[in-house]
This record gives sequence, structure tokens and C-alpha cells, in this order.
Amino acid sequence: MGTEGHRAGTVCAEAFGDSYEASDEHGLDLQLFARMCRIRAFEESLKRLFAKGQLPGFVHLYIGEEAIAVGANSVLRQDDKITSTHRGHGHLIAKGADVRLMMAEIMGRVTGYCKGKGGSMHIAEYAIGILGANGIVGGGIPIATGSALADSYFGRDSVTVAFFGDGASNQGVLHEAMNLASVWRLPVVFLCENNGYTEWMRTEDITAGQIADRGRAFGLECATVDGNDVHAVRQAATAATELARAGGGPSLIEAVTYRIPAHNEGEEVFSGKYRPDEEIAHWRERDPILLHRQRILAHEAPAAPVLEAIEEHQRALVEEAVAFALASEHPEPASALEDLYADGAA
Repeated sequence: MGTEGHRAGTVCAEAFGDSYEASDEHGLDLQLFARMCRIRAFEESLKRLFAKGQLPGFVHLYIGEEAIAVGANSVLRQDDKITSTHRGHGHLIAKGADVRLMMAEIMGRVTGYCKGKGGSMHIAEYAIGILGANGIVGGGIPIATGSALADSYFGRDSVTVAFFGDGASNQGVLHEAMNLASVWRLPVVFLCENNGYTEWMRTEDITAGQIADRGRAFGLECATVDGNDVHAVRQAATAATELARAGGGPSLIEAVTYRIPAHNEGEEVFSGKYRPDEEIAHWRERDPILLHRQRILAHEAPAAPVLEAIEEHQRALVEEAVAFALASEHPEPASALEDLYADGAA
């Protein structure tokens, strides 16, 4: 898994590691469903591991936002790149990352993508276009812009997608990046996941206007979409990536969504209650996996047991990943200073 490329404009079954053909809308819907279920199973597993004290450090779960990562990555190729955030597991899995190596990394094991040194917020795998999750709010935005500059300079038709949250929309680096990307017509897509909260504060209390409107001042193509509708995200991402590949420059997509769990696991110890129960209940009814399941059952052939089998398969893959990680060794203390510099550097 994670070694085969995405065909332009479609989901690649090999990269997704699933046996569902994407030759028609039915197969595509099953692939999208399977990948969202894999992310959900992975995050629910992390939630349980954290509660048992088996994870080092904090984890920020992506539960409730799966449609954005899956919808956007479904139109990317292997040579396309993404930058991620502190809440990045979903982005990486949707791009084709191996859940075994991800789990090992998060659990601090040598078999992880970064040999256990990056942890939850700093996983990277250049071979499949993952330029890194990032613990710095907005930190991936300039990296993605630089990646797009390199593609433009070398005449490649690759695209880079910068995932970031509503909190990062207030960082000055976003405006600087949009300005340069527009001036140089760089092939980059700025994708804001607006989940309504900047850590523990309502985004509407600290963010003026509509986030999507901010790109219009710089001449970007801009759109606001339902971030819980995987097809709506996929449609917006298709338009943005096609524009970028054709030399039309950058786009800004604001995907409106909601994170069902806490900002980070264990936050209730110090944050207190800040979200109304009825608000969380409302968004649970708009769970992206639930909505997509309803879509499939209403318009496609498979019965509910087929979807249940897909969910069970994804949970089994994640259980295997946990077993793989637990059986892996922790890094030796002597390796702490390895991999800090490029080969041949002092």
C-alpha cells in the first residue's frame, strides 16, 4: 500500500489498497467509503490507545472531517504533493500512507516513517508526496508554496495541496503565500478545513468575514463547500487541480466541517466544557461517513452488509497496524542525533 500512483482525476484502487474498481460511479463510491472508514478506524484506535496510556504525547483526531482528506486526495496523482497539520492522520492515509508505518511512528517505534522521531504531528513520506504534517499552525502553507514553485520552475505539471485549519487562516503567512502564488501563478491549492473552532474558541469570534473571500483579494479562484460531503469536496478539488495543472494558478477552498472529538485527547482535564451538547449532536447527524453511506444505499446496488464488510475490513487493517507497532522496537538513545543532517553534511 502507498507505492502505486493516482491516475489524474480519479481514485487509484492500488494506492487505496482496496479491491474496488473505480471504473464507474459505483466503484468510486465504494473506494471513497472504504478510505473514510480506514481513517475513522485508525483514529478510533488511537483514541483507545491514548486512554490506556500507550501513546507518547498528544494526538489530535480527525473524526468527523474524513470527507475533506478523502475527497481532495482522490483527484491527486502520486507525484502530486500535500502538506498537513497537527490534525493530519486523515490527510496522510488519504494520500496512500501505510497505516502500519503511521501507527509505529505515532507510538515512537523504529519501524515508523520517521523512525519514531516525528510522532503524531510530524510524519513525512516524500515517496508518495507527503511533505510532512506540521505542529506549527500554518507551517505547511509556505512549504506547499515552495513545492509549487519548484514544480513551476522545472516545468512539471504536478500540484501541491496545502491543508490547514481555520486558525491558520489568520496567520500572515497565508496571505504572503497567496500573494506570491498568484503573482507567479503557482500550481498550489490552499484548502482550509473550517471546523468552527480554533482550539477552544469559536472561530466566528476571532475571524472576520468568510475565509474563502480572503483569496479573492489576491485573484485566486475561491470556493466554499460542504466539507462533510465527499463528492462536493472532490468536485471542488477537481476544478482547482485542473486549473493548476493548466497553468491557471492557485485556488482557495474553504471546506466547512466539524471535529466530533476534543481538540486533543485528554483536553477535558484543563479546558472544561465549551461546546454545547446539542451542537455536537447536530454534527453527529451530519457525520460524513453516515452521509456517504446513505448516498450509496439510496443510489447504488450494494446492500448494507456489503458496506458493513468494508468497515470490518478497514478495522482489521488498523488492528494489524497496532499489532505491528507494538511488536516493533523503540529507537536506541544513541540514535537521537542521527538523520538531523543531509548525507555528507557536518
